[in-house]
Amino acid sequence: MKPIRRQFIDRKKTGRKLQMLREDNIELRRQVCGALKHDDYNCMGDCAACEFEMDNHISRKELAEVFGVSESVIFNWENGRTVVDYENLLFYCQLAQVTLNDIVVFTD
Repeated sequence: MKPIRRQFIDRKKTGRKLQMLREDNIELRRQVCGALKHDDYNCMGDCAACEFEMDNHISRKELAEVFGVSESVIFNWENGRTVVDYENLLFYCQLAQVTLNDIVVFTD
Protein backbone atom coordinates (compact mmCIF):
# COMPACT_ATOMS: atom_id res chain seq x y z
CA MET A 1 0.00 0.00 0.00
CA LYS A 2 1.28 3.43 -0.93
CA PRO A 3 1.65 5.71 2.12
CA ILE A 4 -0.54 8.77 2.25
CA ARG A 5 1.46 11.94 2.39
CA ARG A 6 0.16 14.50 4.84
CA GLN A 7 -0.47 17.95 3.41
CA PHE A 8 -0.29 21.24 5.22
CA ILE A 9 -1.88 24.54 4.38
CA ASP A 10 0.52 27.10 2.98
CA ARG A 11 -0.56 30.03 5.14
CA LYS A 12 1.16 32.72 3.08
CA LYS A 13 -0.21 31.61 -0.28
CA THR A 14 -3.67 30.99 1.14
CA GLY A 15 -3.57 34.39 2.82
CA ARG A 16 -2.64 36.04 -0.47
CA LYS A 17 -5.65 34.40 -2.11
CA LEU A 18 -7.88 35.72 0.68
CA GLN A 19 -6.49 39.20 0.14
CA MET A 20 -7.09 38.95 -3.61
CA LEU A 21 -10.68 37.90 -2.94
CA ARG A 22 -11.20 40.88 -0.66
CA GLU A 23 -9.81 43.18 -3.30
CA ASP A 24 -11.38 41.68 -6.43
CA ASN A 25 -14.40 39.48 -5.73
CA ILE A 26 -17.61 41.31 -6.59
CA GLU A 27 -19.82 38.77 -4.82
CA LEU A 28 -17.87 39.23 -1.61
CA ARG A 29 -18.31 43.00 -1.97
CA ARG A 30 -22.06 42.57 -2.40
CA GLN A 31 -22.38 40.27 0.60
CA VAL A 32 -20.31 42.52 2.86
CA CYS A 33 -22.24 45.56 1.72
CA GLY A 34 -25.52 43.81 2.46
CA ALA A 35 -24.31 42.46 5.79
CA LEU A 36 -23.29 45.94 6.87
CA LYS A 37 -26.78 47.09 5.87
CA HIS A 38 -25.54 49.55 3.32
CA ASP A 39 -28.36 48.43 1.08
CA ASP A 40 -30.61 46.42 3.42
CA TYR A 41 -30.09 43.46 1.05
CA ASN A 42 -31.92 45.25 -1.77
CA CYS A 43 -28.88 45.13 -3.99
CA MET A 44 -29.63 45.45 -7.68
CA GLY A 45 -26.20 44.04 -8.51
CA ASP A 46 -24.74 47.20 -10.05
CA CYS A 47 -22.02 48.15 -7.58
CA ALA A 48 -20.78 50.92 -9.86
CA ALA A 49 -24.13 52.71 -9.55
CA CYS A 50 -24.56 52.00 -5.83
CA GLU A 51 -25.40 55.06 -3.77
CA PHE A 52 -22.83 53.97 -1.20
CA GLU A 53 -20.04 53.98 -3.77
CA MET A 54 -17.90 51.30 -2.19
CA ASP A 55 -14.29 51.30 -3.31
CA ASN A 56 -13.18 48.71 -5.80
CA HIS A 57 -12.49 46.50 -2.80
CA ILE A 58 -13.74 46.18 0.73
CA SER A 59 -11.56 47.13 3.66
CA ARG A 60 -10.21 44.77 6.27
CA LYS A 61 -12.31 46.67 8.80
CA GLU A 62 -15.53 46.00 6.86
CA LEU A 63 -14.67 42.32 6.40
CA ALA A 64 -13.73 41.99 10.07
CA GLU A 65 -17.11 43.39 11.07
CA VAL A 66 -18.90 40.74 9.01
CA PHE A 67 -16.76 37.94 10.48
CA GLY A 68 -17.06 39.29 14.01
CA VAL A 69 -13.30 39.55 14.47
CA SER A 70 -10.83 42.39 14.75
CA GLU A 71 -9.17 44.02 11.77
CA SER A 72 -5.84 42.60 12.94
CA VAL A 73 -7.24 39.05 12.61
CA ILE A 74 -8.03 39.71 8.94
CA PHE A 75 -4.55 41.21 8.52
CA ASN A 76 -2.98 38.11 10.09
CA TRP A 77 -5.01 35.78 7.85
CA GLU A 78 -4.01 37.67 4.72
CA ASN A 79 -0.34 37.82 5.66
CA GLY A 80 -0.10 34.15 6.61
CA ARG A 81 0.59 34.81 10.27
CA THR A 82 -2.37 32.72 11.39
CA VAL A 83 -4.42 30.00 9.74
CA VAL A 84 -8.08 30.71 9.16
CA ASP A 85 -10.18 28.20 11.08
CA TYR A 86 -12.38 25.85 9.10
CA GLU A 87 -15.69 27.54 9.94
CA ASN A 88 -14.41 30.93 8.81
CA LEU A 89 -12.98 29.44 5.62
CA LEU A 90 -16.37 27.94 4.83
CA PHE A 91 -18.07 31.26 5.60
CA TYR A 92 -15.56 33.04 3.35
CA CYS A 93 -16.41 30.57 0.57
CA GLN A 94 -20.12 31.18 1.00
CA LEU A 95 -19.72 34.95 0.92
CA ALA A 96 -17.43 34.97 -2.12
CA GLN A 97 -19.22 32.05 -3.83
CA VAL A 98 -16.03 30.06 -4.30
CA THR A 99 -14.90 26.62 -3.18
CA LEU A 100 -12.28 25.71 -0.60
CA ASN A 101 -10.07 24.59 -3.49
CA ASP A 102 -10.24 28.14 -4.83
CA ILE A 103 -8.80 29.50 -1.57
CA VAL A 104 -6.64 26.92 0.18
CA VAL A 105 -3.11 26.29 -1.10
CA PHE A 106 -1.21 23.28 0.21
CA THR A 107 2.54 22.99 0.63
CA ASP A 108 4.40 20.87 -1.88
